Formats: sequence, structure tokens, C-alpha cells
Amino acid sequence: MAYAQANGIRIHYERAGSGPPLLFISGTGGDLRTKPNVFDGPIARAFDLLAYDQCGLGQSDKPDTDYSMADYADDAAALMADQGWDEACVIGVSFGGMVAQELAIRHPGRVKRLVLACTSPGGAGGASFPFHEIEHLKGEARAKHMIPISDVRRDDAWAAANPEQYAFFVTLGSADPYADEPGHAMGAHRQLVARAAHDTWDRLEQIACPTLIAAGRHDGIALPATQEKMAGRIPGARLQWFDGGHLFIIQDRTAAPAMISFLTEA
Repeated sequence: MAYAQANGIRIHYERAGSGPPLLFISGTGGDLRTKPNVFDGPIARAFDLLAYDQCGLGQSDKPDTDYSMADYADDAAALMADQGWDEACVIGVSFGGMVAQELAIRHPGRVKRLVLACTSPGGAGGASFPFHEIEHLKGEARAKHMIPISDVRRDDAWAAANPEQYAFFVTLGSADPYADEPGHAMGAHRQLVARAAHDTWDRLEQIACPTLIAAGRHDGIALPATQEKMAGRIPGARLQWFDGGHLFIIQDRTAAPAMISFLTEA
């Protein structure tokens, strides 16, 4: 296992592949031990890929202190510096997209090209789904609550017509194999508190790098209307829709190639 010191904490990371440097920032609760992950898909074959467990998550340190979105962005910048990267392309997915926005604003010289996937700016631009309000839901209860929100097509009628798929998604969404680890619940809570306060709306115009906003047409977490607002706020941003919900990167096989194509444009 590889670790880096970033802003006084130990960050667990993985790095693999060859090509242009790419930093991947994962979503809420992201843990590199959860498989498959970004290293198992086409993105890993096109880049020198760096991904990590964010503060409070996975195998990174879990300090019992307040976390802020600025802290998460500064951690990402510090990890890049540790790897000897002055700049890199960046993909931020969901919560990771919120961190990526802060990274591009706070450390503009480090982000060469940016993909913001299924994410939100907060504030007047629109917030993502308030996960902090359902923190009390665990296991199957949480999974069943989130299935029709993650992809709005998966309503009660869909569940009744597709019982095997529904059961699979319940099982998948219920799994939390590391729930009993020391600091796990606290770190997850700290992330949700920081996430609830996310707001880059009034600063999005400061993002100066080429930006692709990648969105799922049926996403009930990062709403389509929010994607359009964000695209109109970031100078020169490109908005591209994909067939799926919050997990469109998995659902639509054209998504990863589109991101790769954007990030490798001359």
C-alpha cells in the first residue's frame, strides 16, 4: 500500500498506467478497496492514473476534526505535489466533482483539463441530494430509499416489473464491508457535513481550464437542471449528456471514452 503525507495527514493512494497524468477524485464514501473501481475500467488504460481515499475514508487518516471542502481540495493539491506533478487532468465524480471544483478554483495552475461528472455547485446553482438528511438510514433501508433517486426511472413500477434487478441493487447498495472499522462512521459523517456546506456557485467563473460537465439524463442526485446552470456559469464549459442516472459512467459505455477523448484533446 502506498501513502503520502498531505496537509498533516496520511493519504492512501494508488497509481498505475502510463500516459498523461490524471487525478481521479471519488464520490461520497469512496474507498479504493471497493471493487471494481476506476483502475478496472478504460480510463486506467489511457493515463498515468492517480486515485486516493479522501480524508476520513478508506485507508487514509480519519482525524476527528471538522473537514471543509477547501481542506479536501488542498489535500488533492498536496498529493499531486507529493507525486511530483505540477499539473494534471482531473476527473471528479459526484462529491469528487465538488472537490475538483474547489481544486480548480484554489489551485488553478494544477488543473490542465477538468471533467465534472454527476456533481453540483451548491448555492443558487443547485445542491446535490442531501445525504446528510438520511444519514440515519442504513443497509437495506438506505439502498431502497436511494434506488429511485439514483436513477429516476427505477420507480415502484419498475421494481415490481424487474424483481431480480431490484434485489441486486438492494444487495449492492446495502453492502458496507468496512462499517465496523475504527473511525469509519465518524469519517463518513464528517464528509457529509462538509458536503452539505459545499457552495462554489459564486466562484465558478474562476475556473479557467477547459471543462467538460458529464451528466446522466435520469440522475435524481445531481439534477439535470443543475448541470445546465453549471455549464452556463463556467467559462467555455461543455455539457454532455449520457444515458443513465447517477451511475451513468457504468450504465452508458460511451461515457468513459467521451471523457478520455476530451481530456486528451490537443
